Amino acid sequence: MNSPAETSCRRAFPRKASAALQFISVGLFGLLVACDQGGAGKKGKGEARRPLESRTVSVAVLDARPMERVIAVVGSLLAQDGTTLSAKVPGRLETITVDLGSVVKKGQLIAQIERRDYELKLRQSESLLAQARVRLGLPLEGSDDHVDLDNANIVKEAKAVLDEASKNRDRIAALREKGIIPQSELETAEAAHQVAFSKHRDALEEIRIRQSQLAQRRVEVEIARQQLTDSTIFAPYDAVVQERHASAGEFLETGKRLAALVRVDSLRLRVEIPEREAAAVRAGQPVRVELEGGGAGATGVISRLSPVITEQNRMLIAEADLPNDGTLRPGAFVRAKIVVAAAEPVLAAPQDAVSAFVGLEKIYLVKDGKAVERLVTTGRRADGFVELVKGASVGDTVVLNPGSLQNGQPVVVEQSAVSGQRSAKSGQRTAVSKERTATNKSTAGKGTKQSKPAGP
Repeated sequence: MNSPAETSCRRAFPRKASAALQFISVGLFGLLVACDQGGAGKKGKGEARRPLESRTVSVAVLDARPMERVIAVVGSLLAQDGTTLSAKVPGRLETITVDLGSVVKKGQLIAQIERRDYELKLRQSESLLAQARVRLGLPLEGSDDHVDLDNANIVKEAKAVLDEASKNRDRIAALREKGIIPQSELETAEAAHQVAFSKHRDALEEIRIRQSQLAQRRVEVEIARQQLTDSTIFAPYDAVVQERHASAGEFLETGKRLAALVRVDSLRLRVEIPEREAAAVRAGQPVRVELEGGGAGATGVISRLSPVITEQNRMLIAEADLPNDGTLRPGAFVRAKIVVAAAEPVLAAPQDAVSAFVGLEKIYLVKDGKAVERLVTTGRRADGFVELVKGASVGDTVVLNPGSLQNGQPVVVEQSAVSGQRSAKSGQRTAVSKERTATNKSTAGKGTKQSKPAGP
């Protein structure tokens, strides 16, 4: 048997051996990591020293280009005309011939109110008119209401009585002067003459009253006829039904809405122009409209300008008439561009020469055979070109489609363009680019020769 001391020694030996192995493992791992980092560092330093490869690019020469100046605004499309048809006379709606989206022509029947009541009213008015004509001694029917006062029956009768009283008074006055009759008979004759004169004047006034009544009956007939006409509702112009408000069989009060019509063959564009740009806007300037939801736009001219700038938002309201082929709808939100200058020379670059990254726009210029990055401020865009407000000058050579081109990377010009227009491929390379390529090849060749092992 082993002694307790030997047993304790044997138990302690494995523990010491295990600790030693762990220490050796940690050391080897640290050495491997250090070697790996050292190799990666050397590799990274070697790659950083490696020159950028030359790249063949297409270029264009920047020059002034005529470009229109526009003011971009937003607005809405409005119907040229909008009408809510209402009942002008009360009655029961007999028929309504339209519904939502119905296309109507000018004069087309929209709704019909029952006519029977108004036909009876017209006949009643015509009967009263005939009575008024008969009282004046005129035929039952006719349009001539002229009456000679002296030829009216009651006037002629009163005139005859007046003439008789005048003659009787004159005879009695002559007899009184001779003393044949008493004064009382003369006074009676004077009174009878005065009564006859008053009746003659009353007869004239009666005829004038009857003439007024005849005119009143004539107006009543016209009113009844107009009410009969108003019981039929027609379309006032070519339009489309926006909404229907009534149904057949419904009793309509005066002013009750029947249908809403909008005229859409020509629409009205209404935009708001900021005060700082309002001075450049004039009537007659072209305007281009783009729909918010896409689709074909429209073109027109500014037709109307507000005489004032609104105090609430400092905007100038302008309107333009737009022809509509059926693709535009009233109430639509649109974006519009008002052309305030048709051709204004500006520095412009092809659109594919400008790239954007994190909100910054830049171009690459070719200088001494290398690509030079330049931040620019752009403006208008038209016909594939972009205005360069800041960051470039006339005559600069700009790279087209730079893609992953890096600042300072050597470039070889493949083709060029003057005034922003690309020419055919020339196949000629700049001298600076040739020298840079030759230098790179020479450096690479020397490096290859030096890497060969020496002979024995």
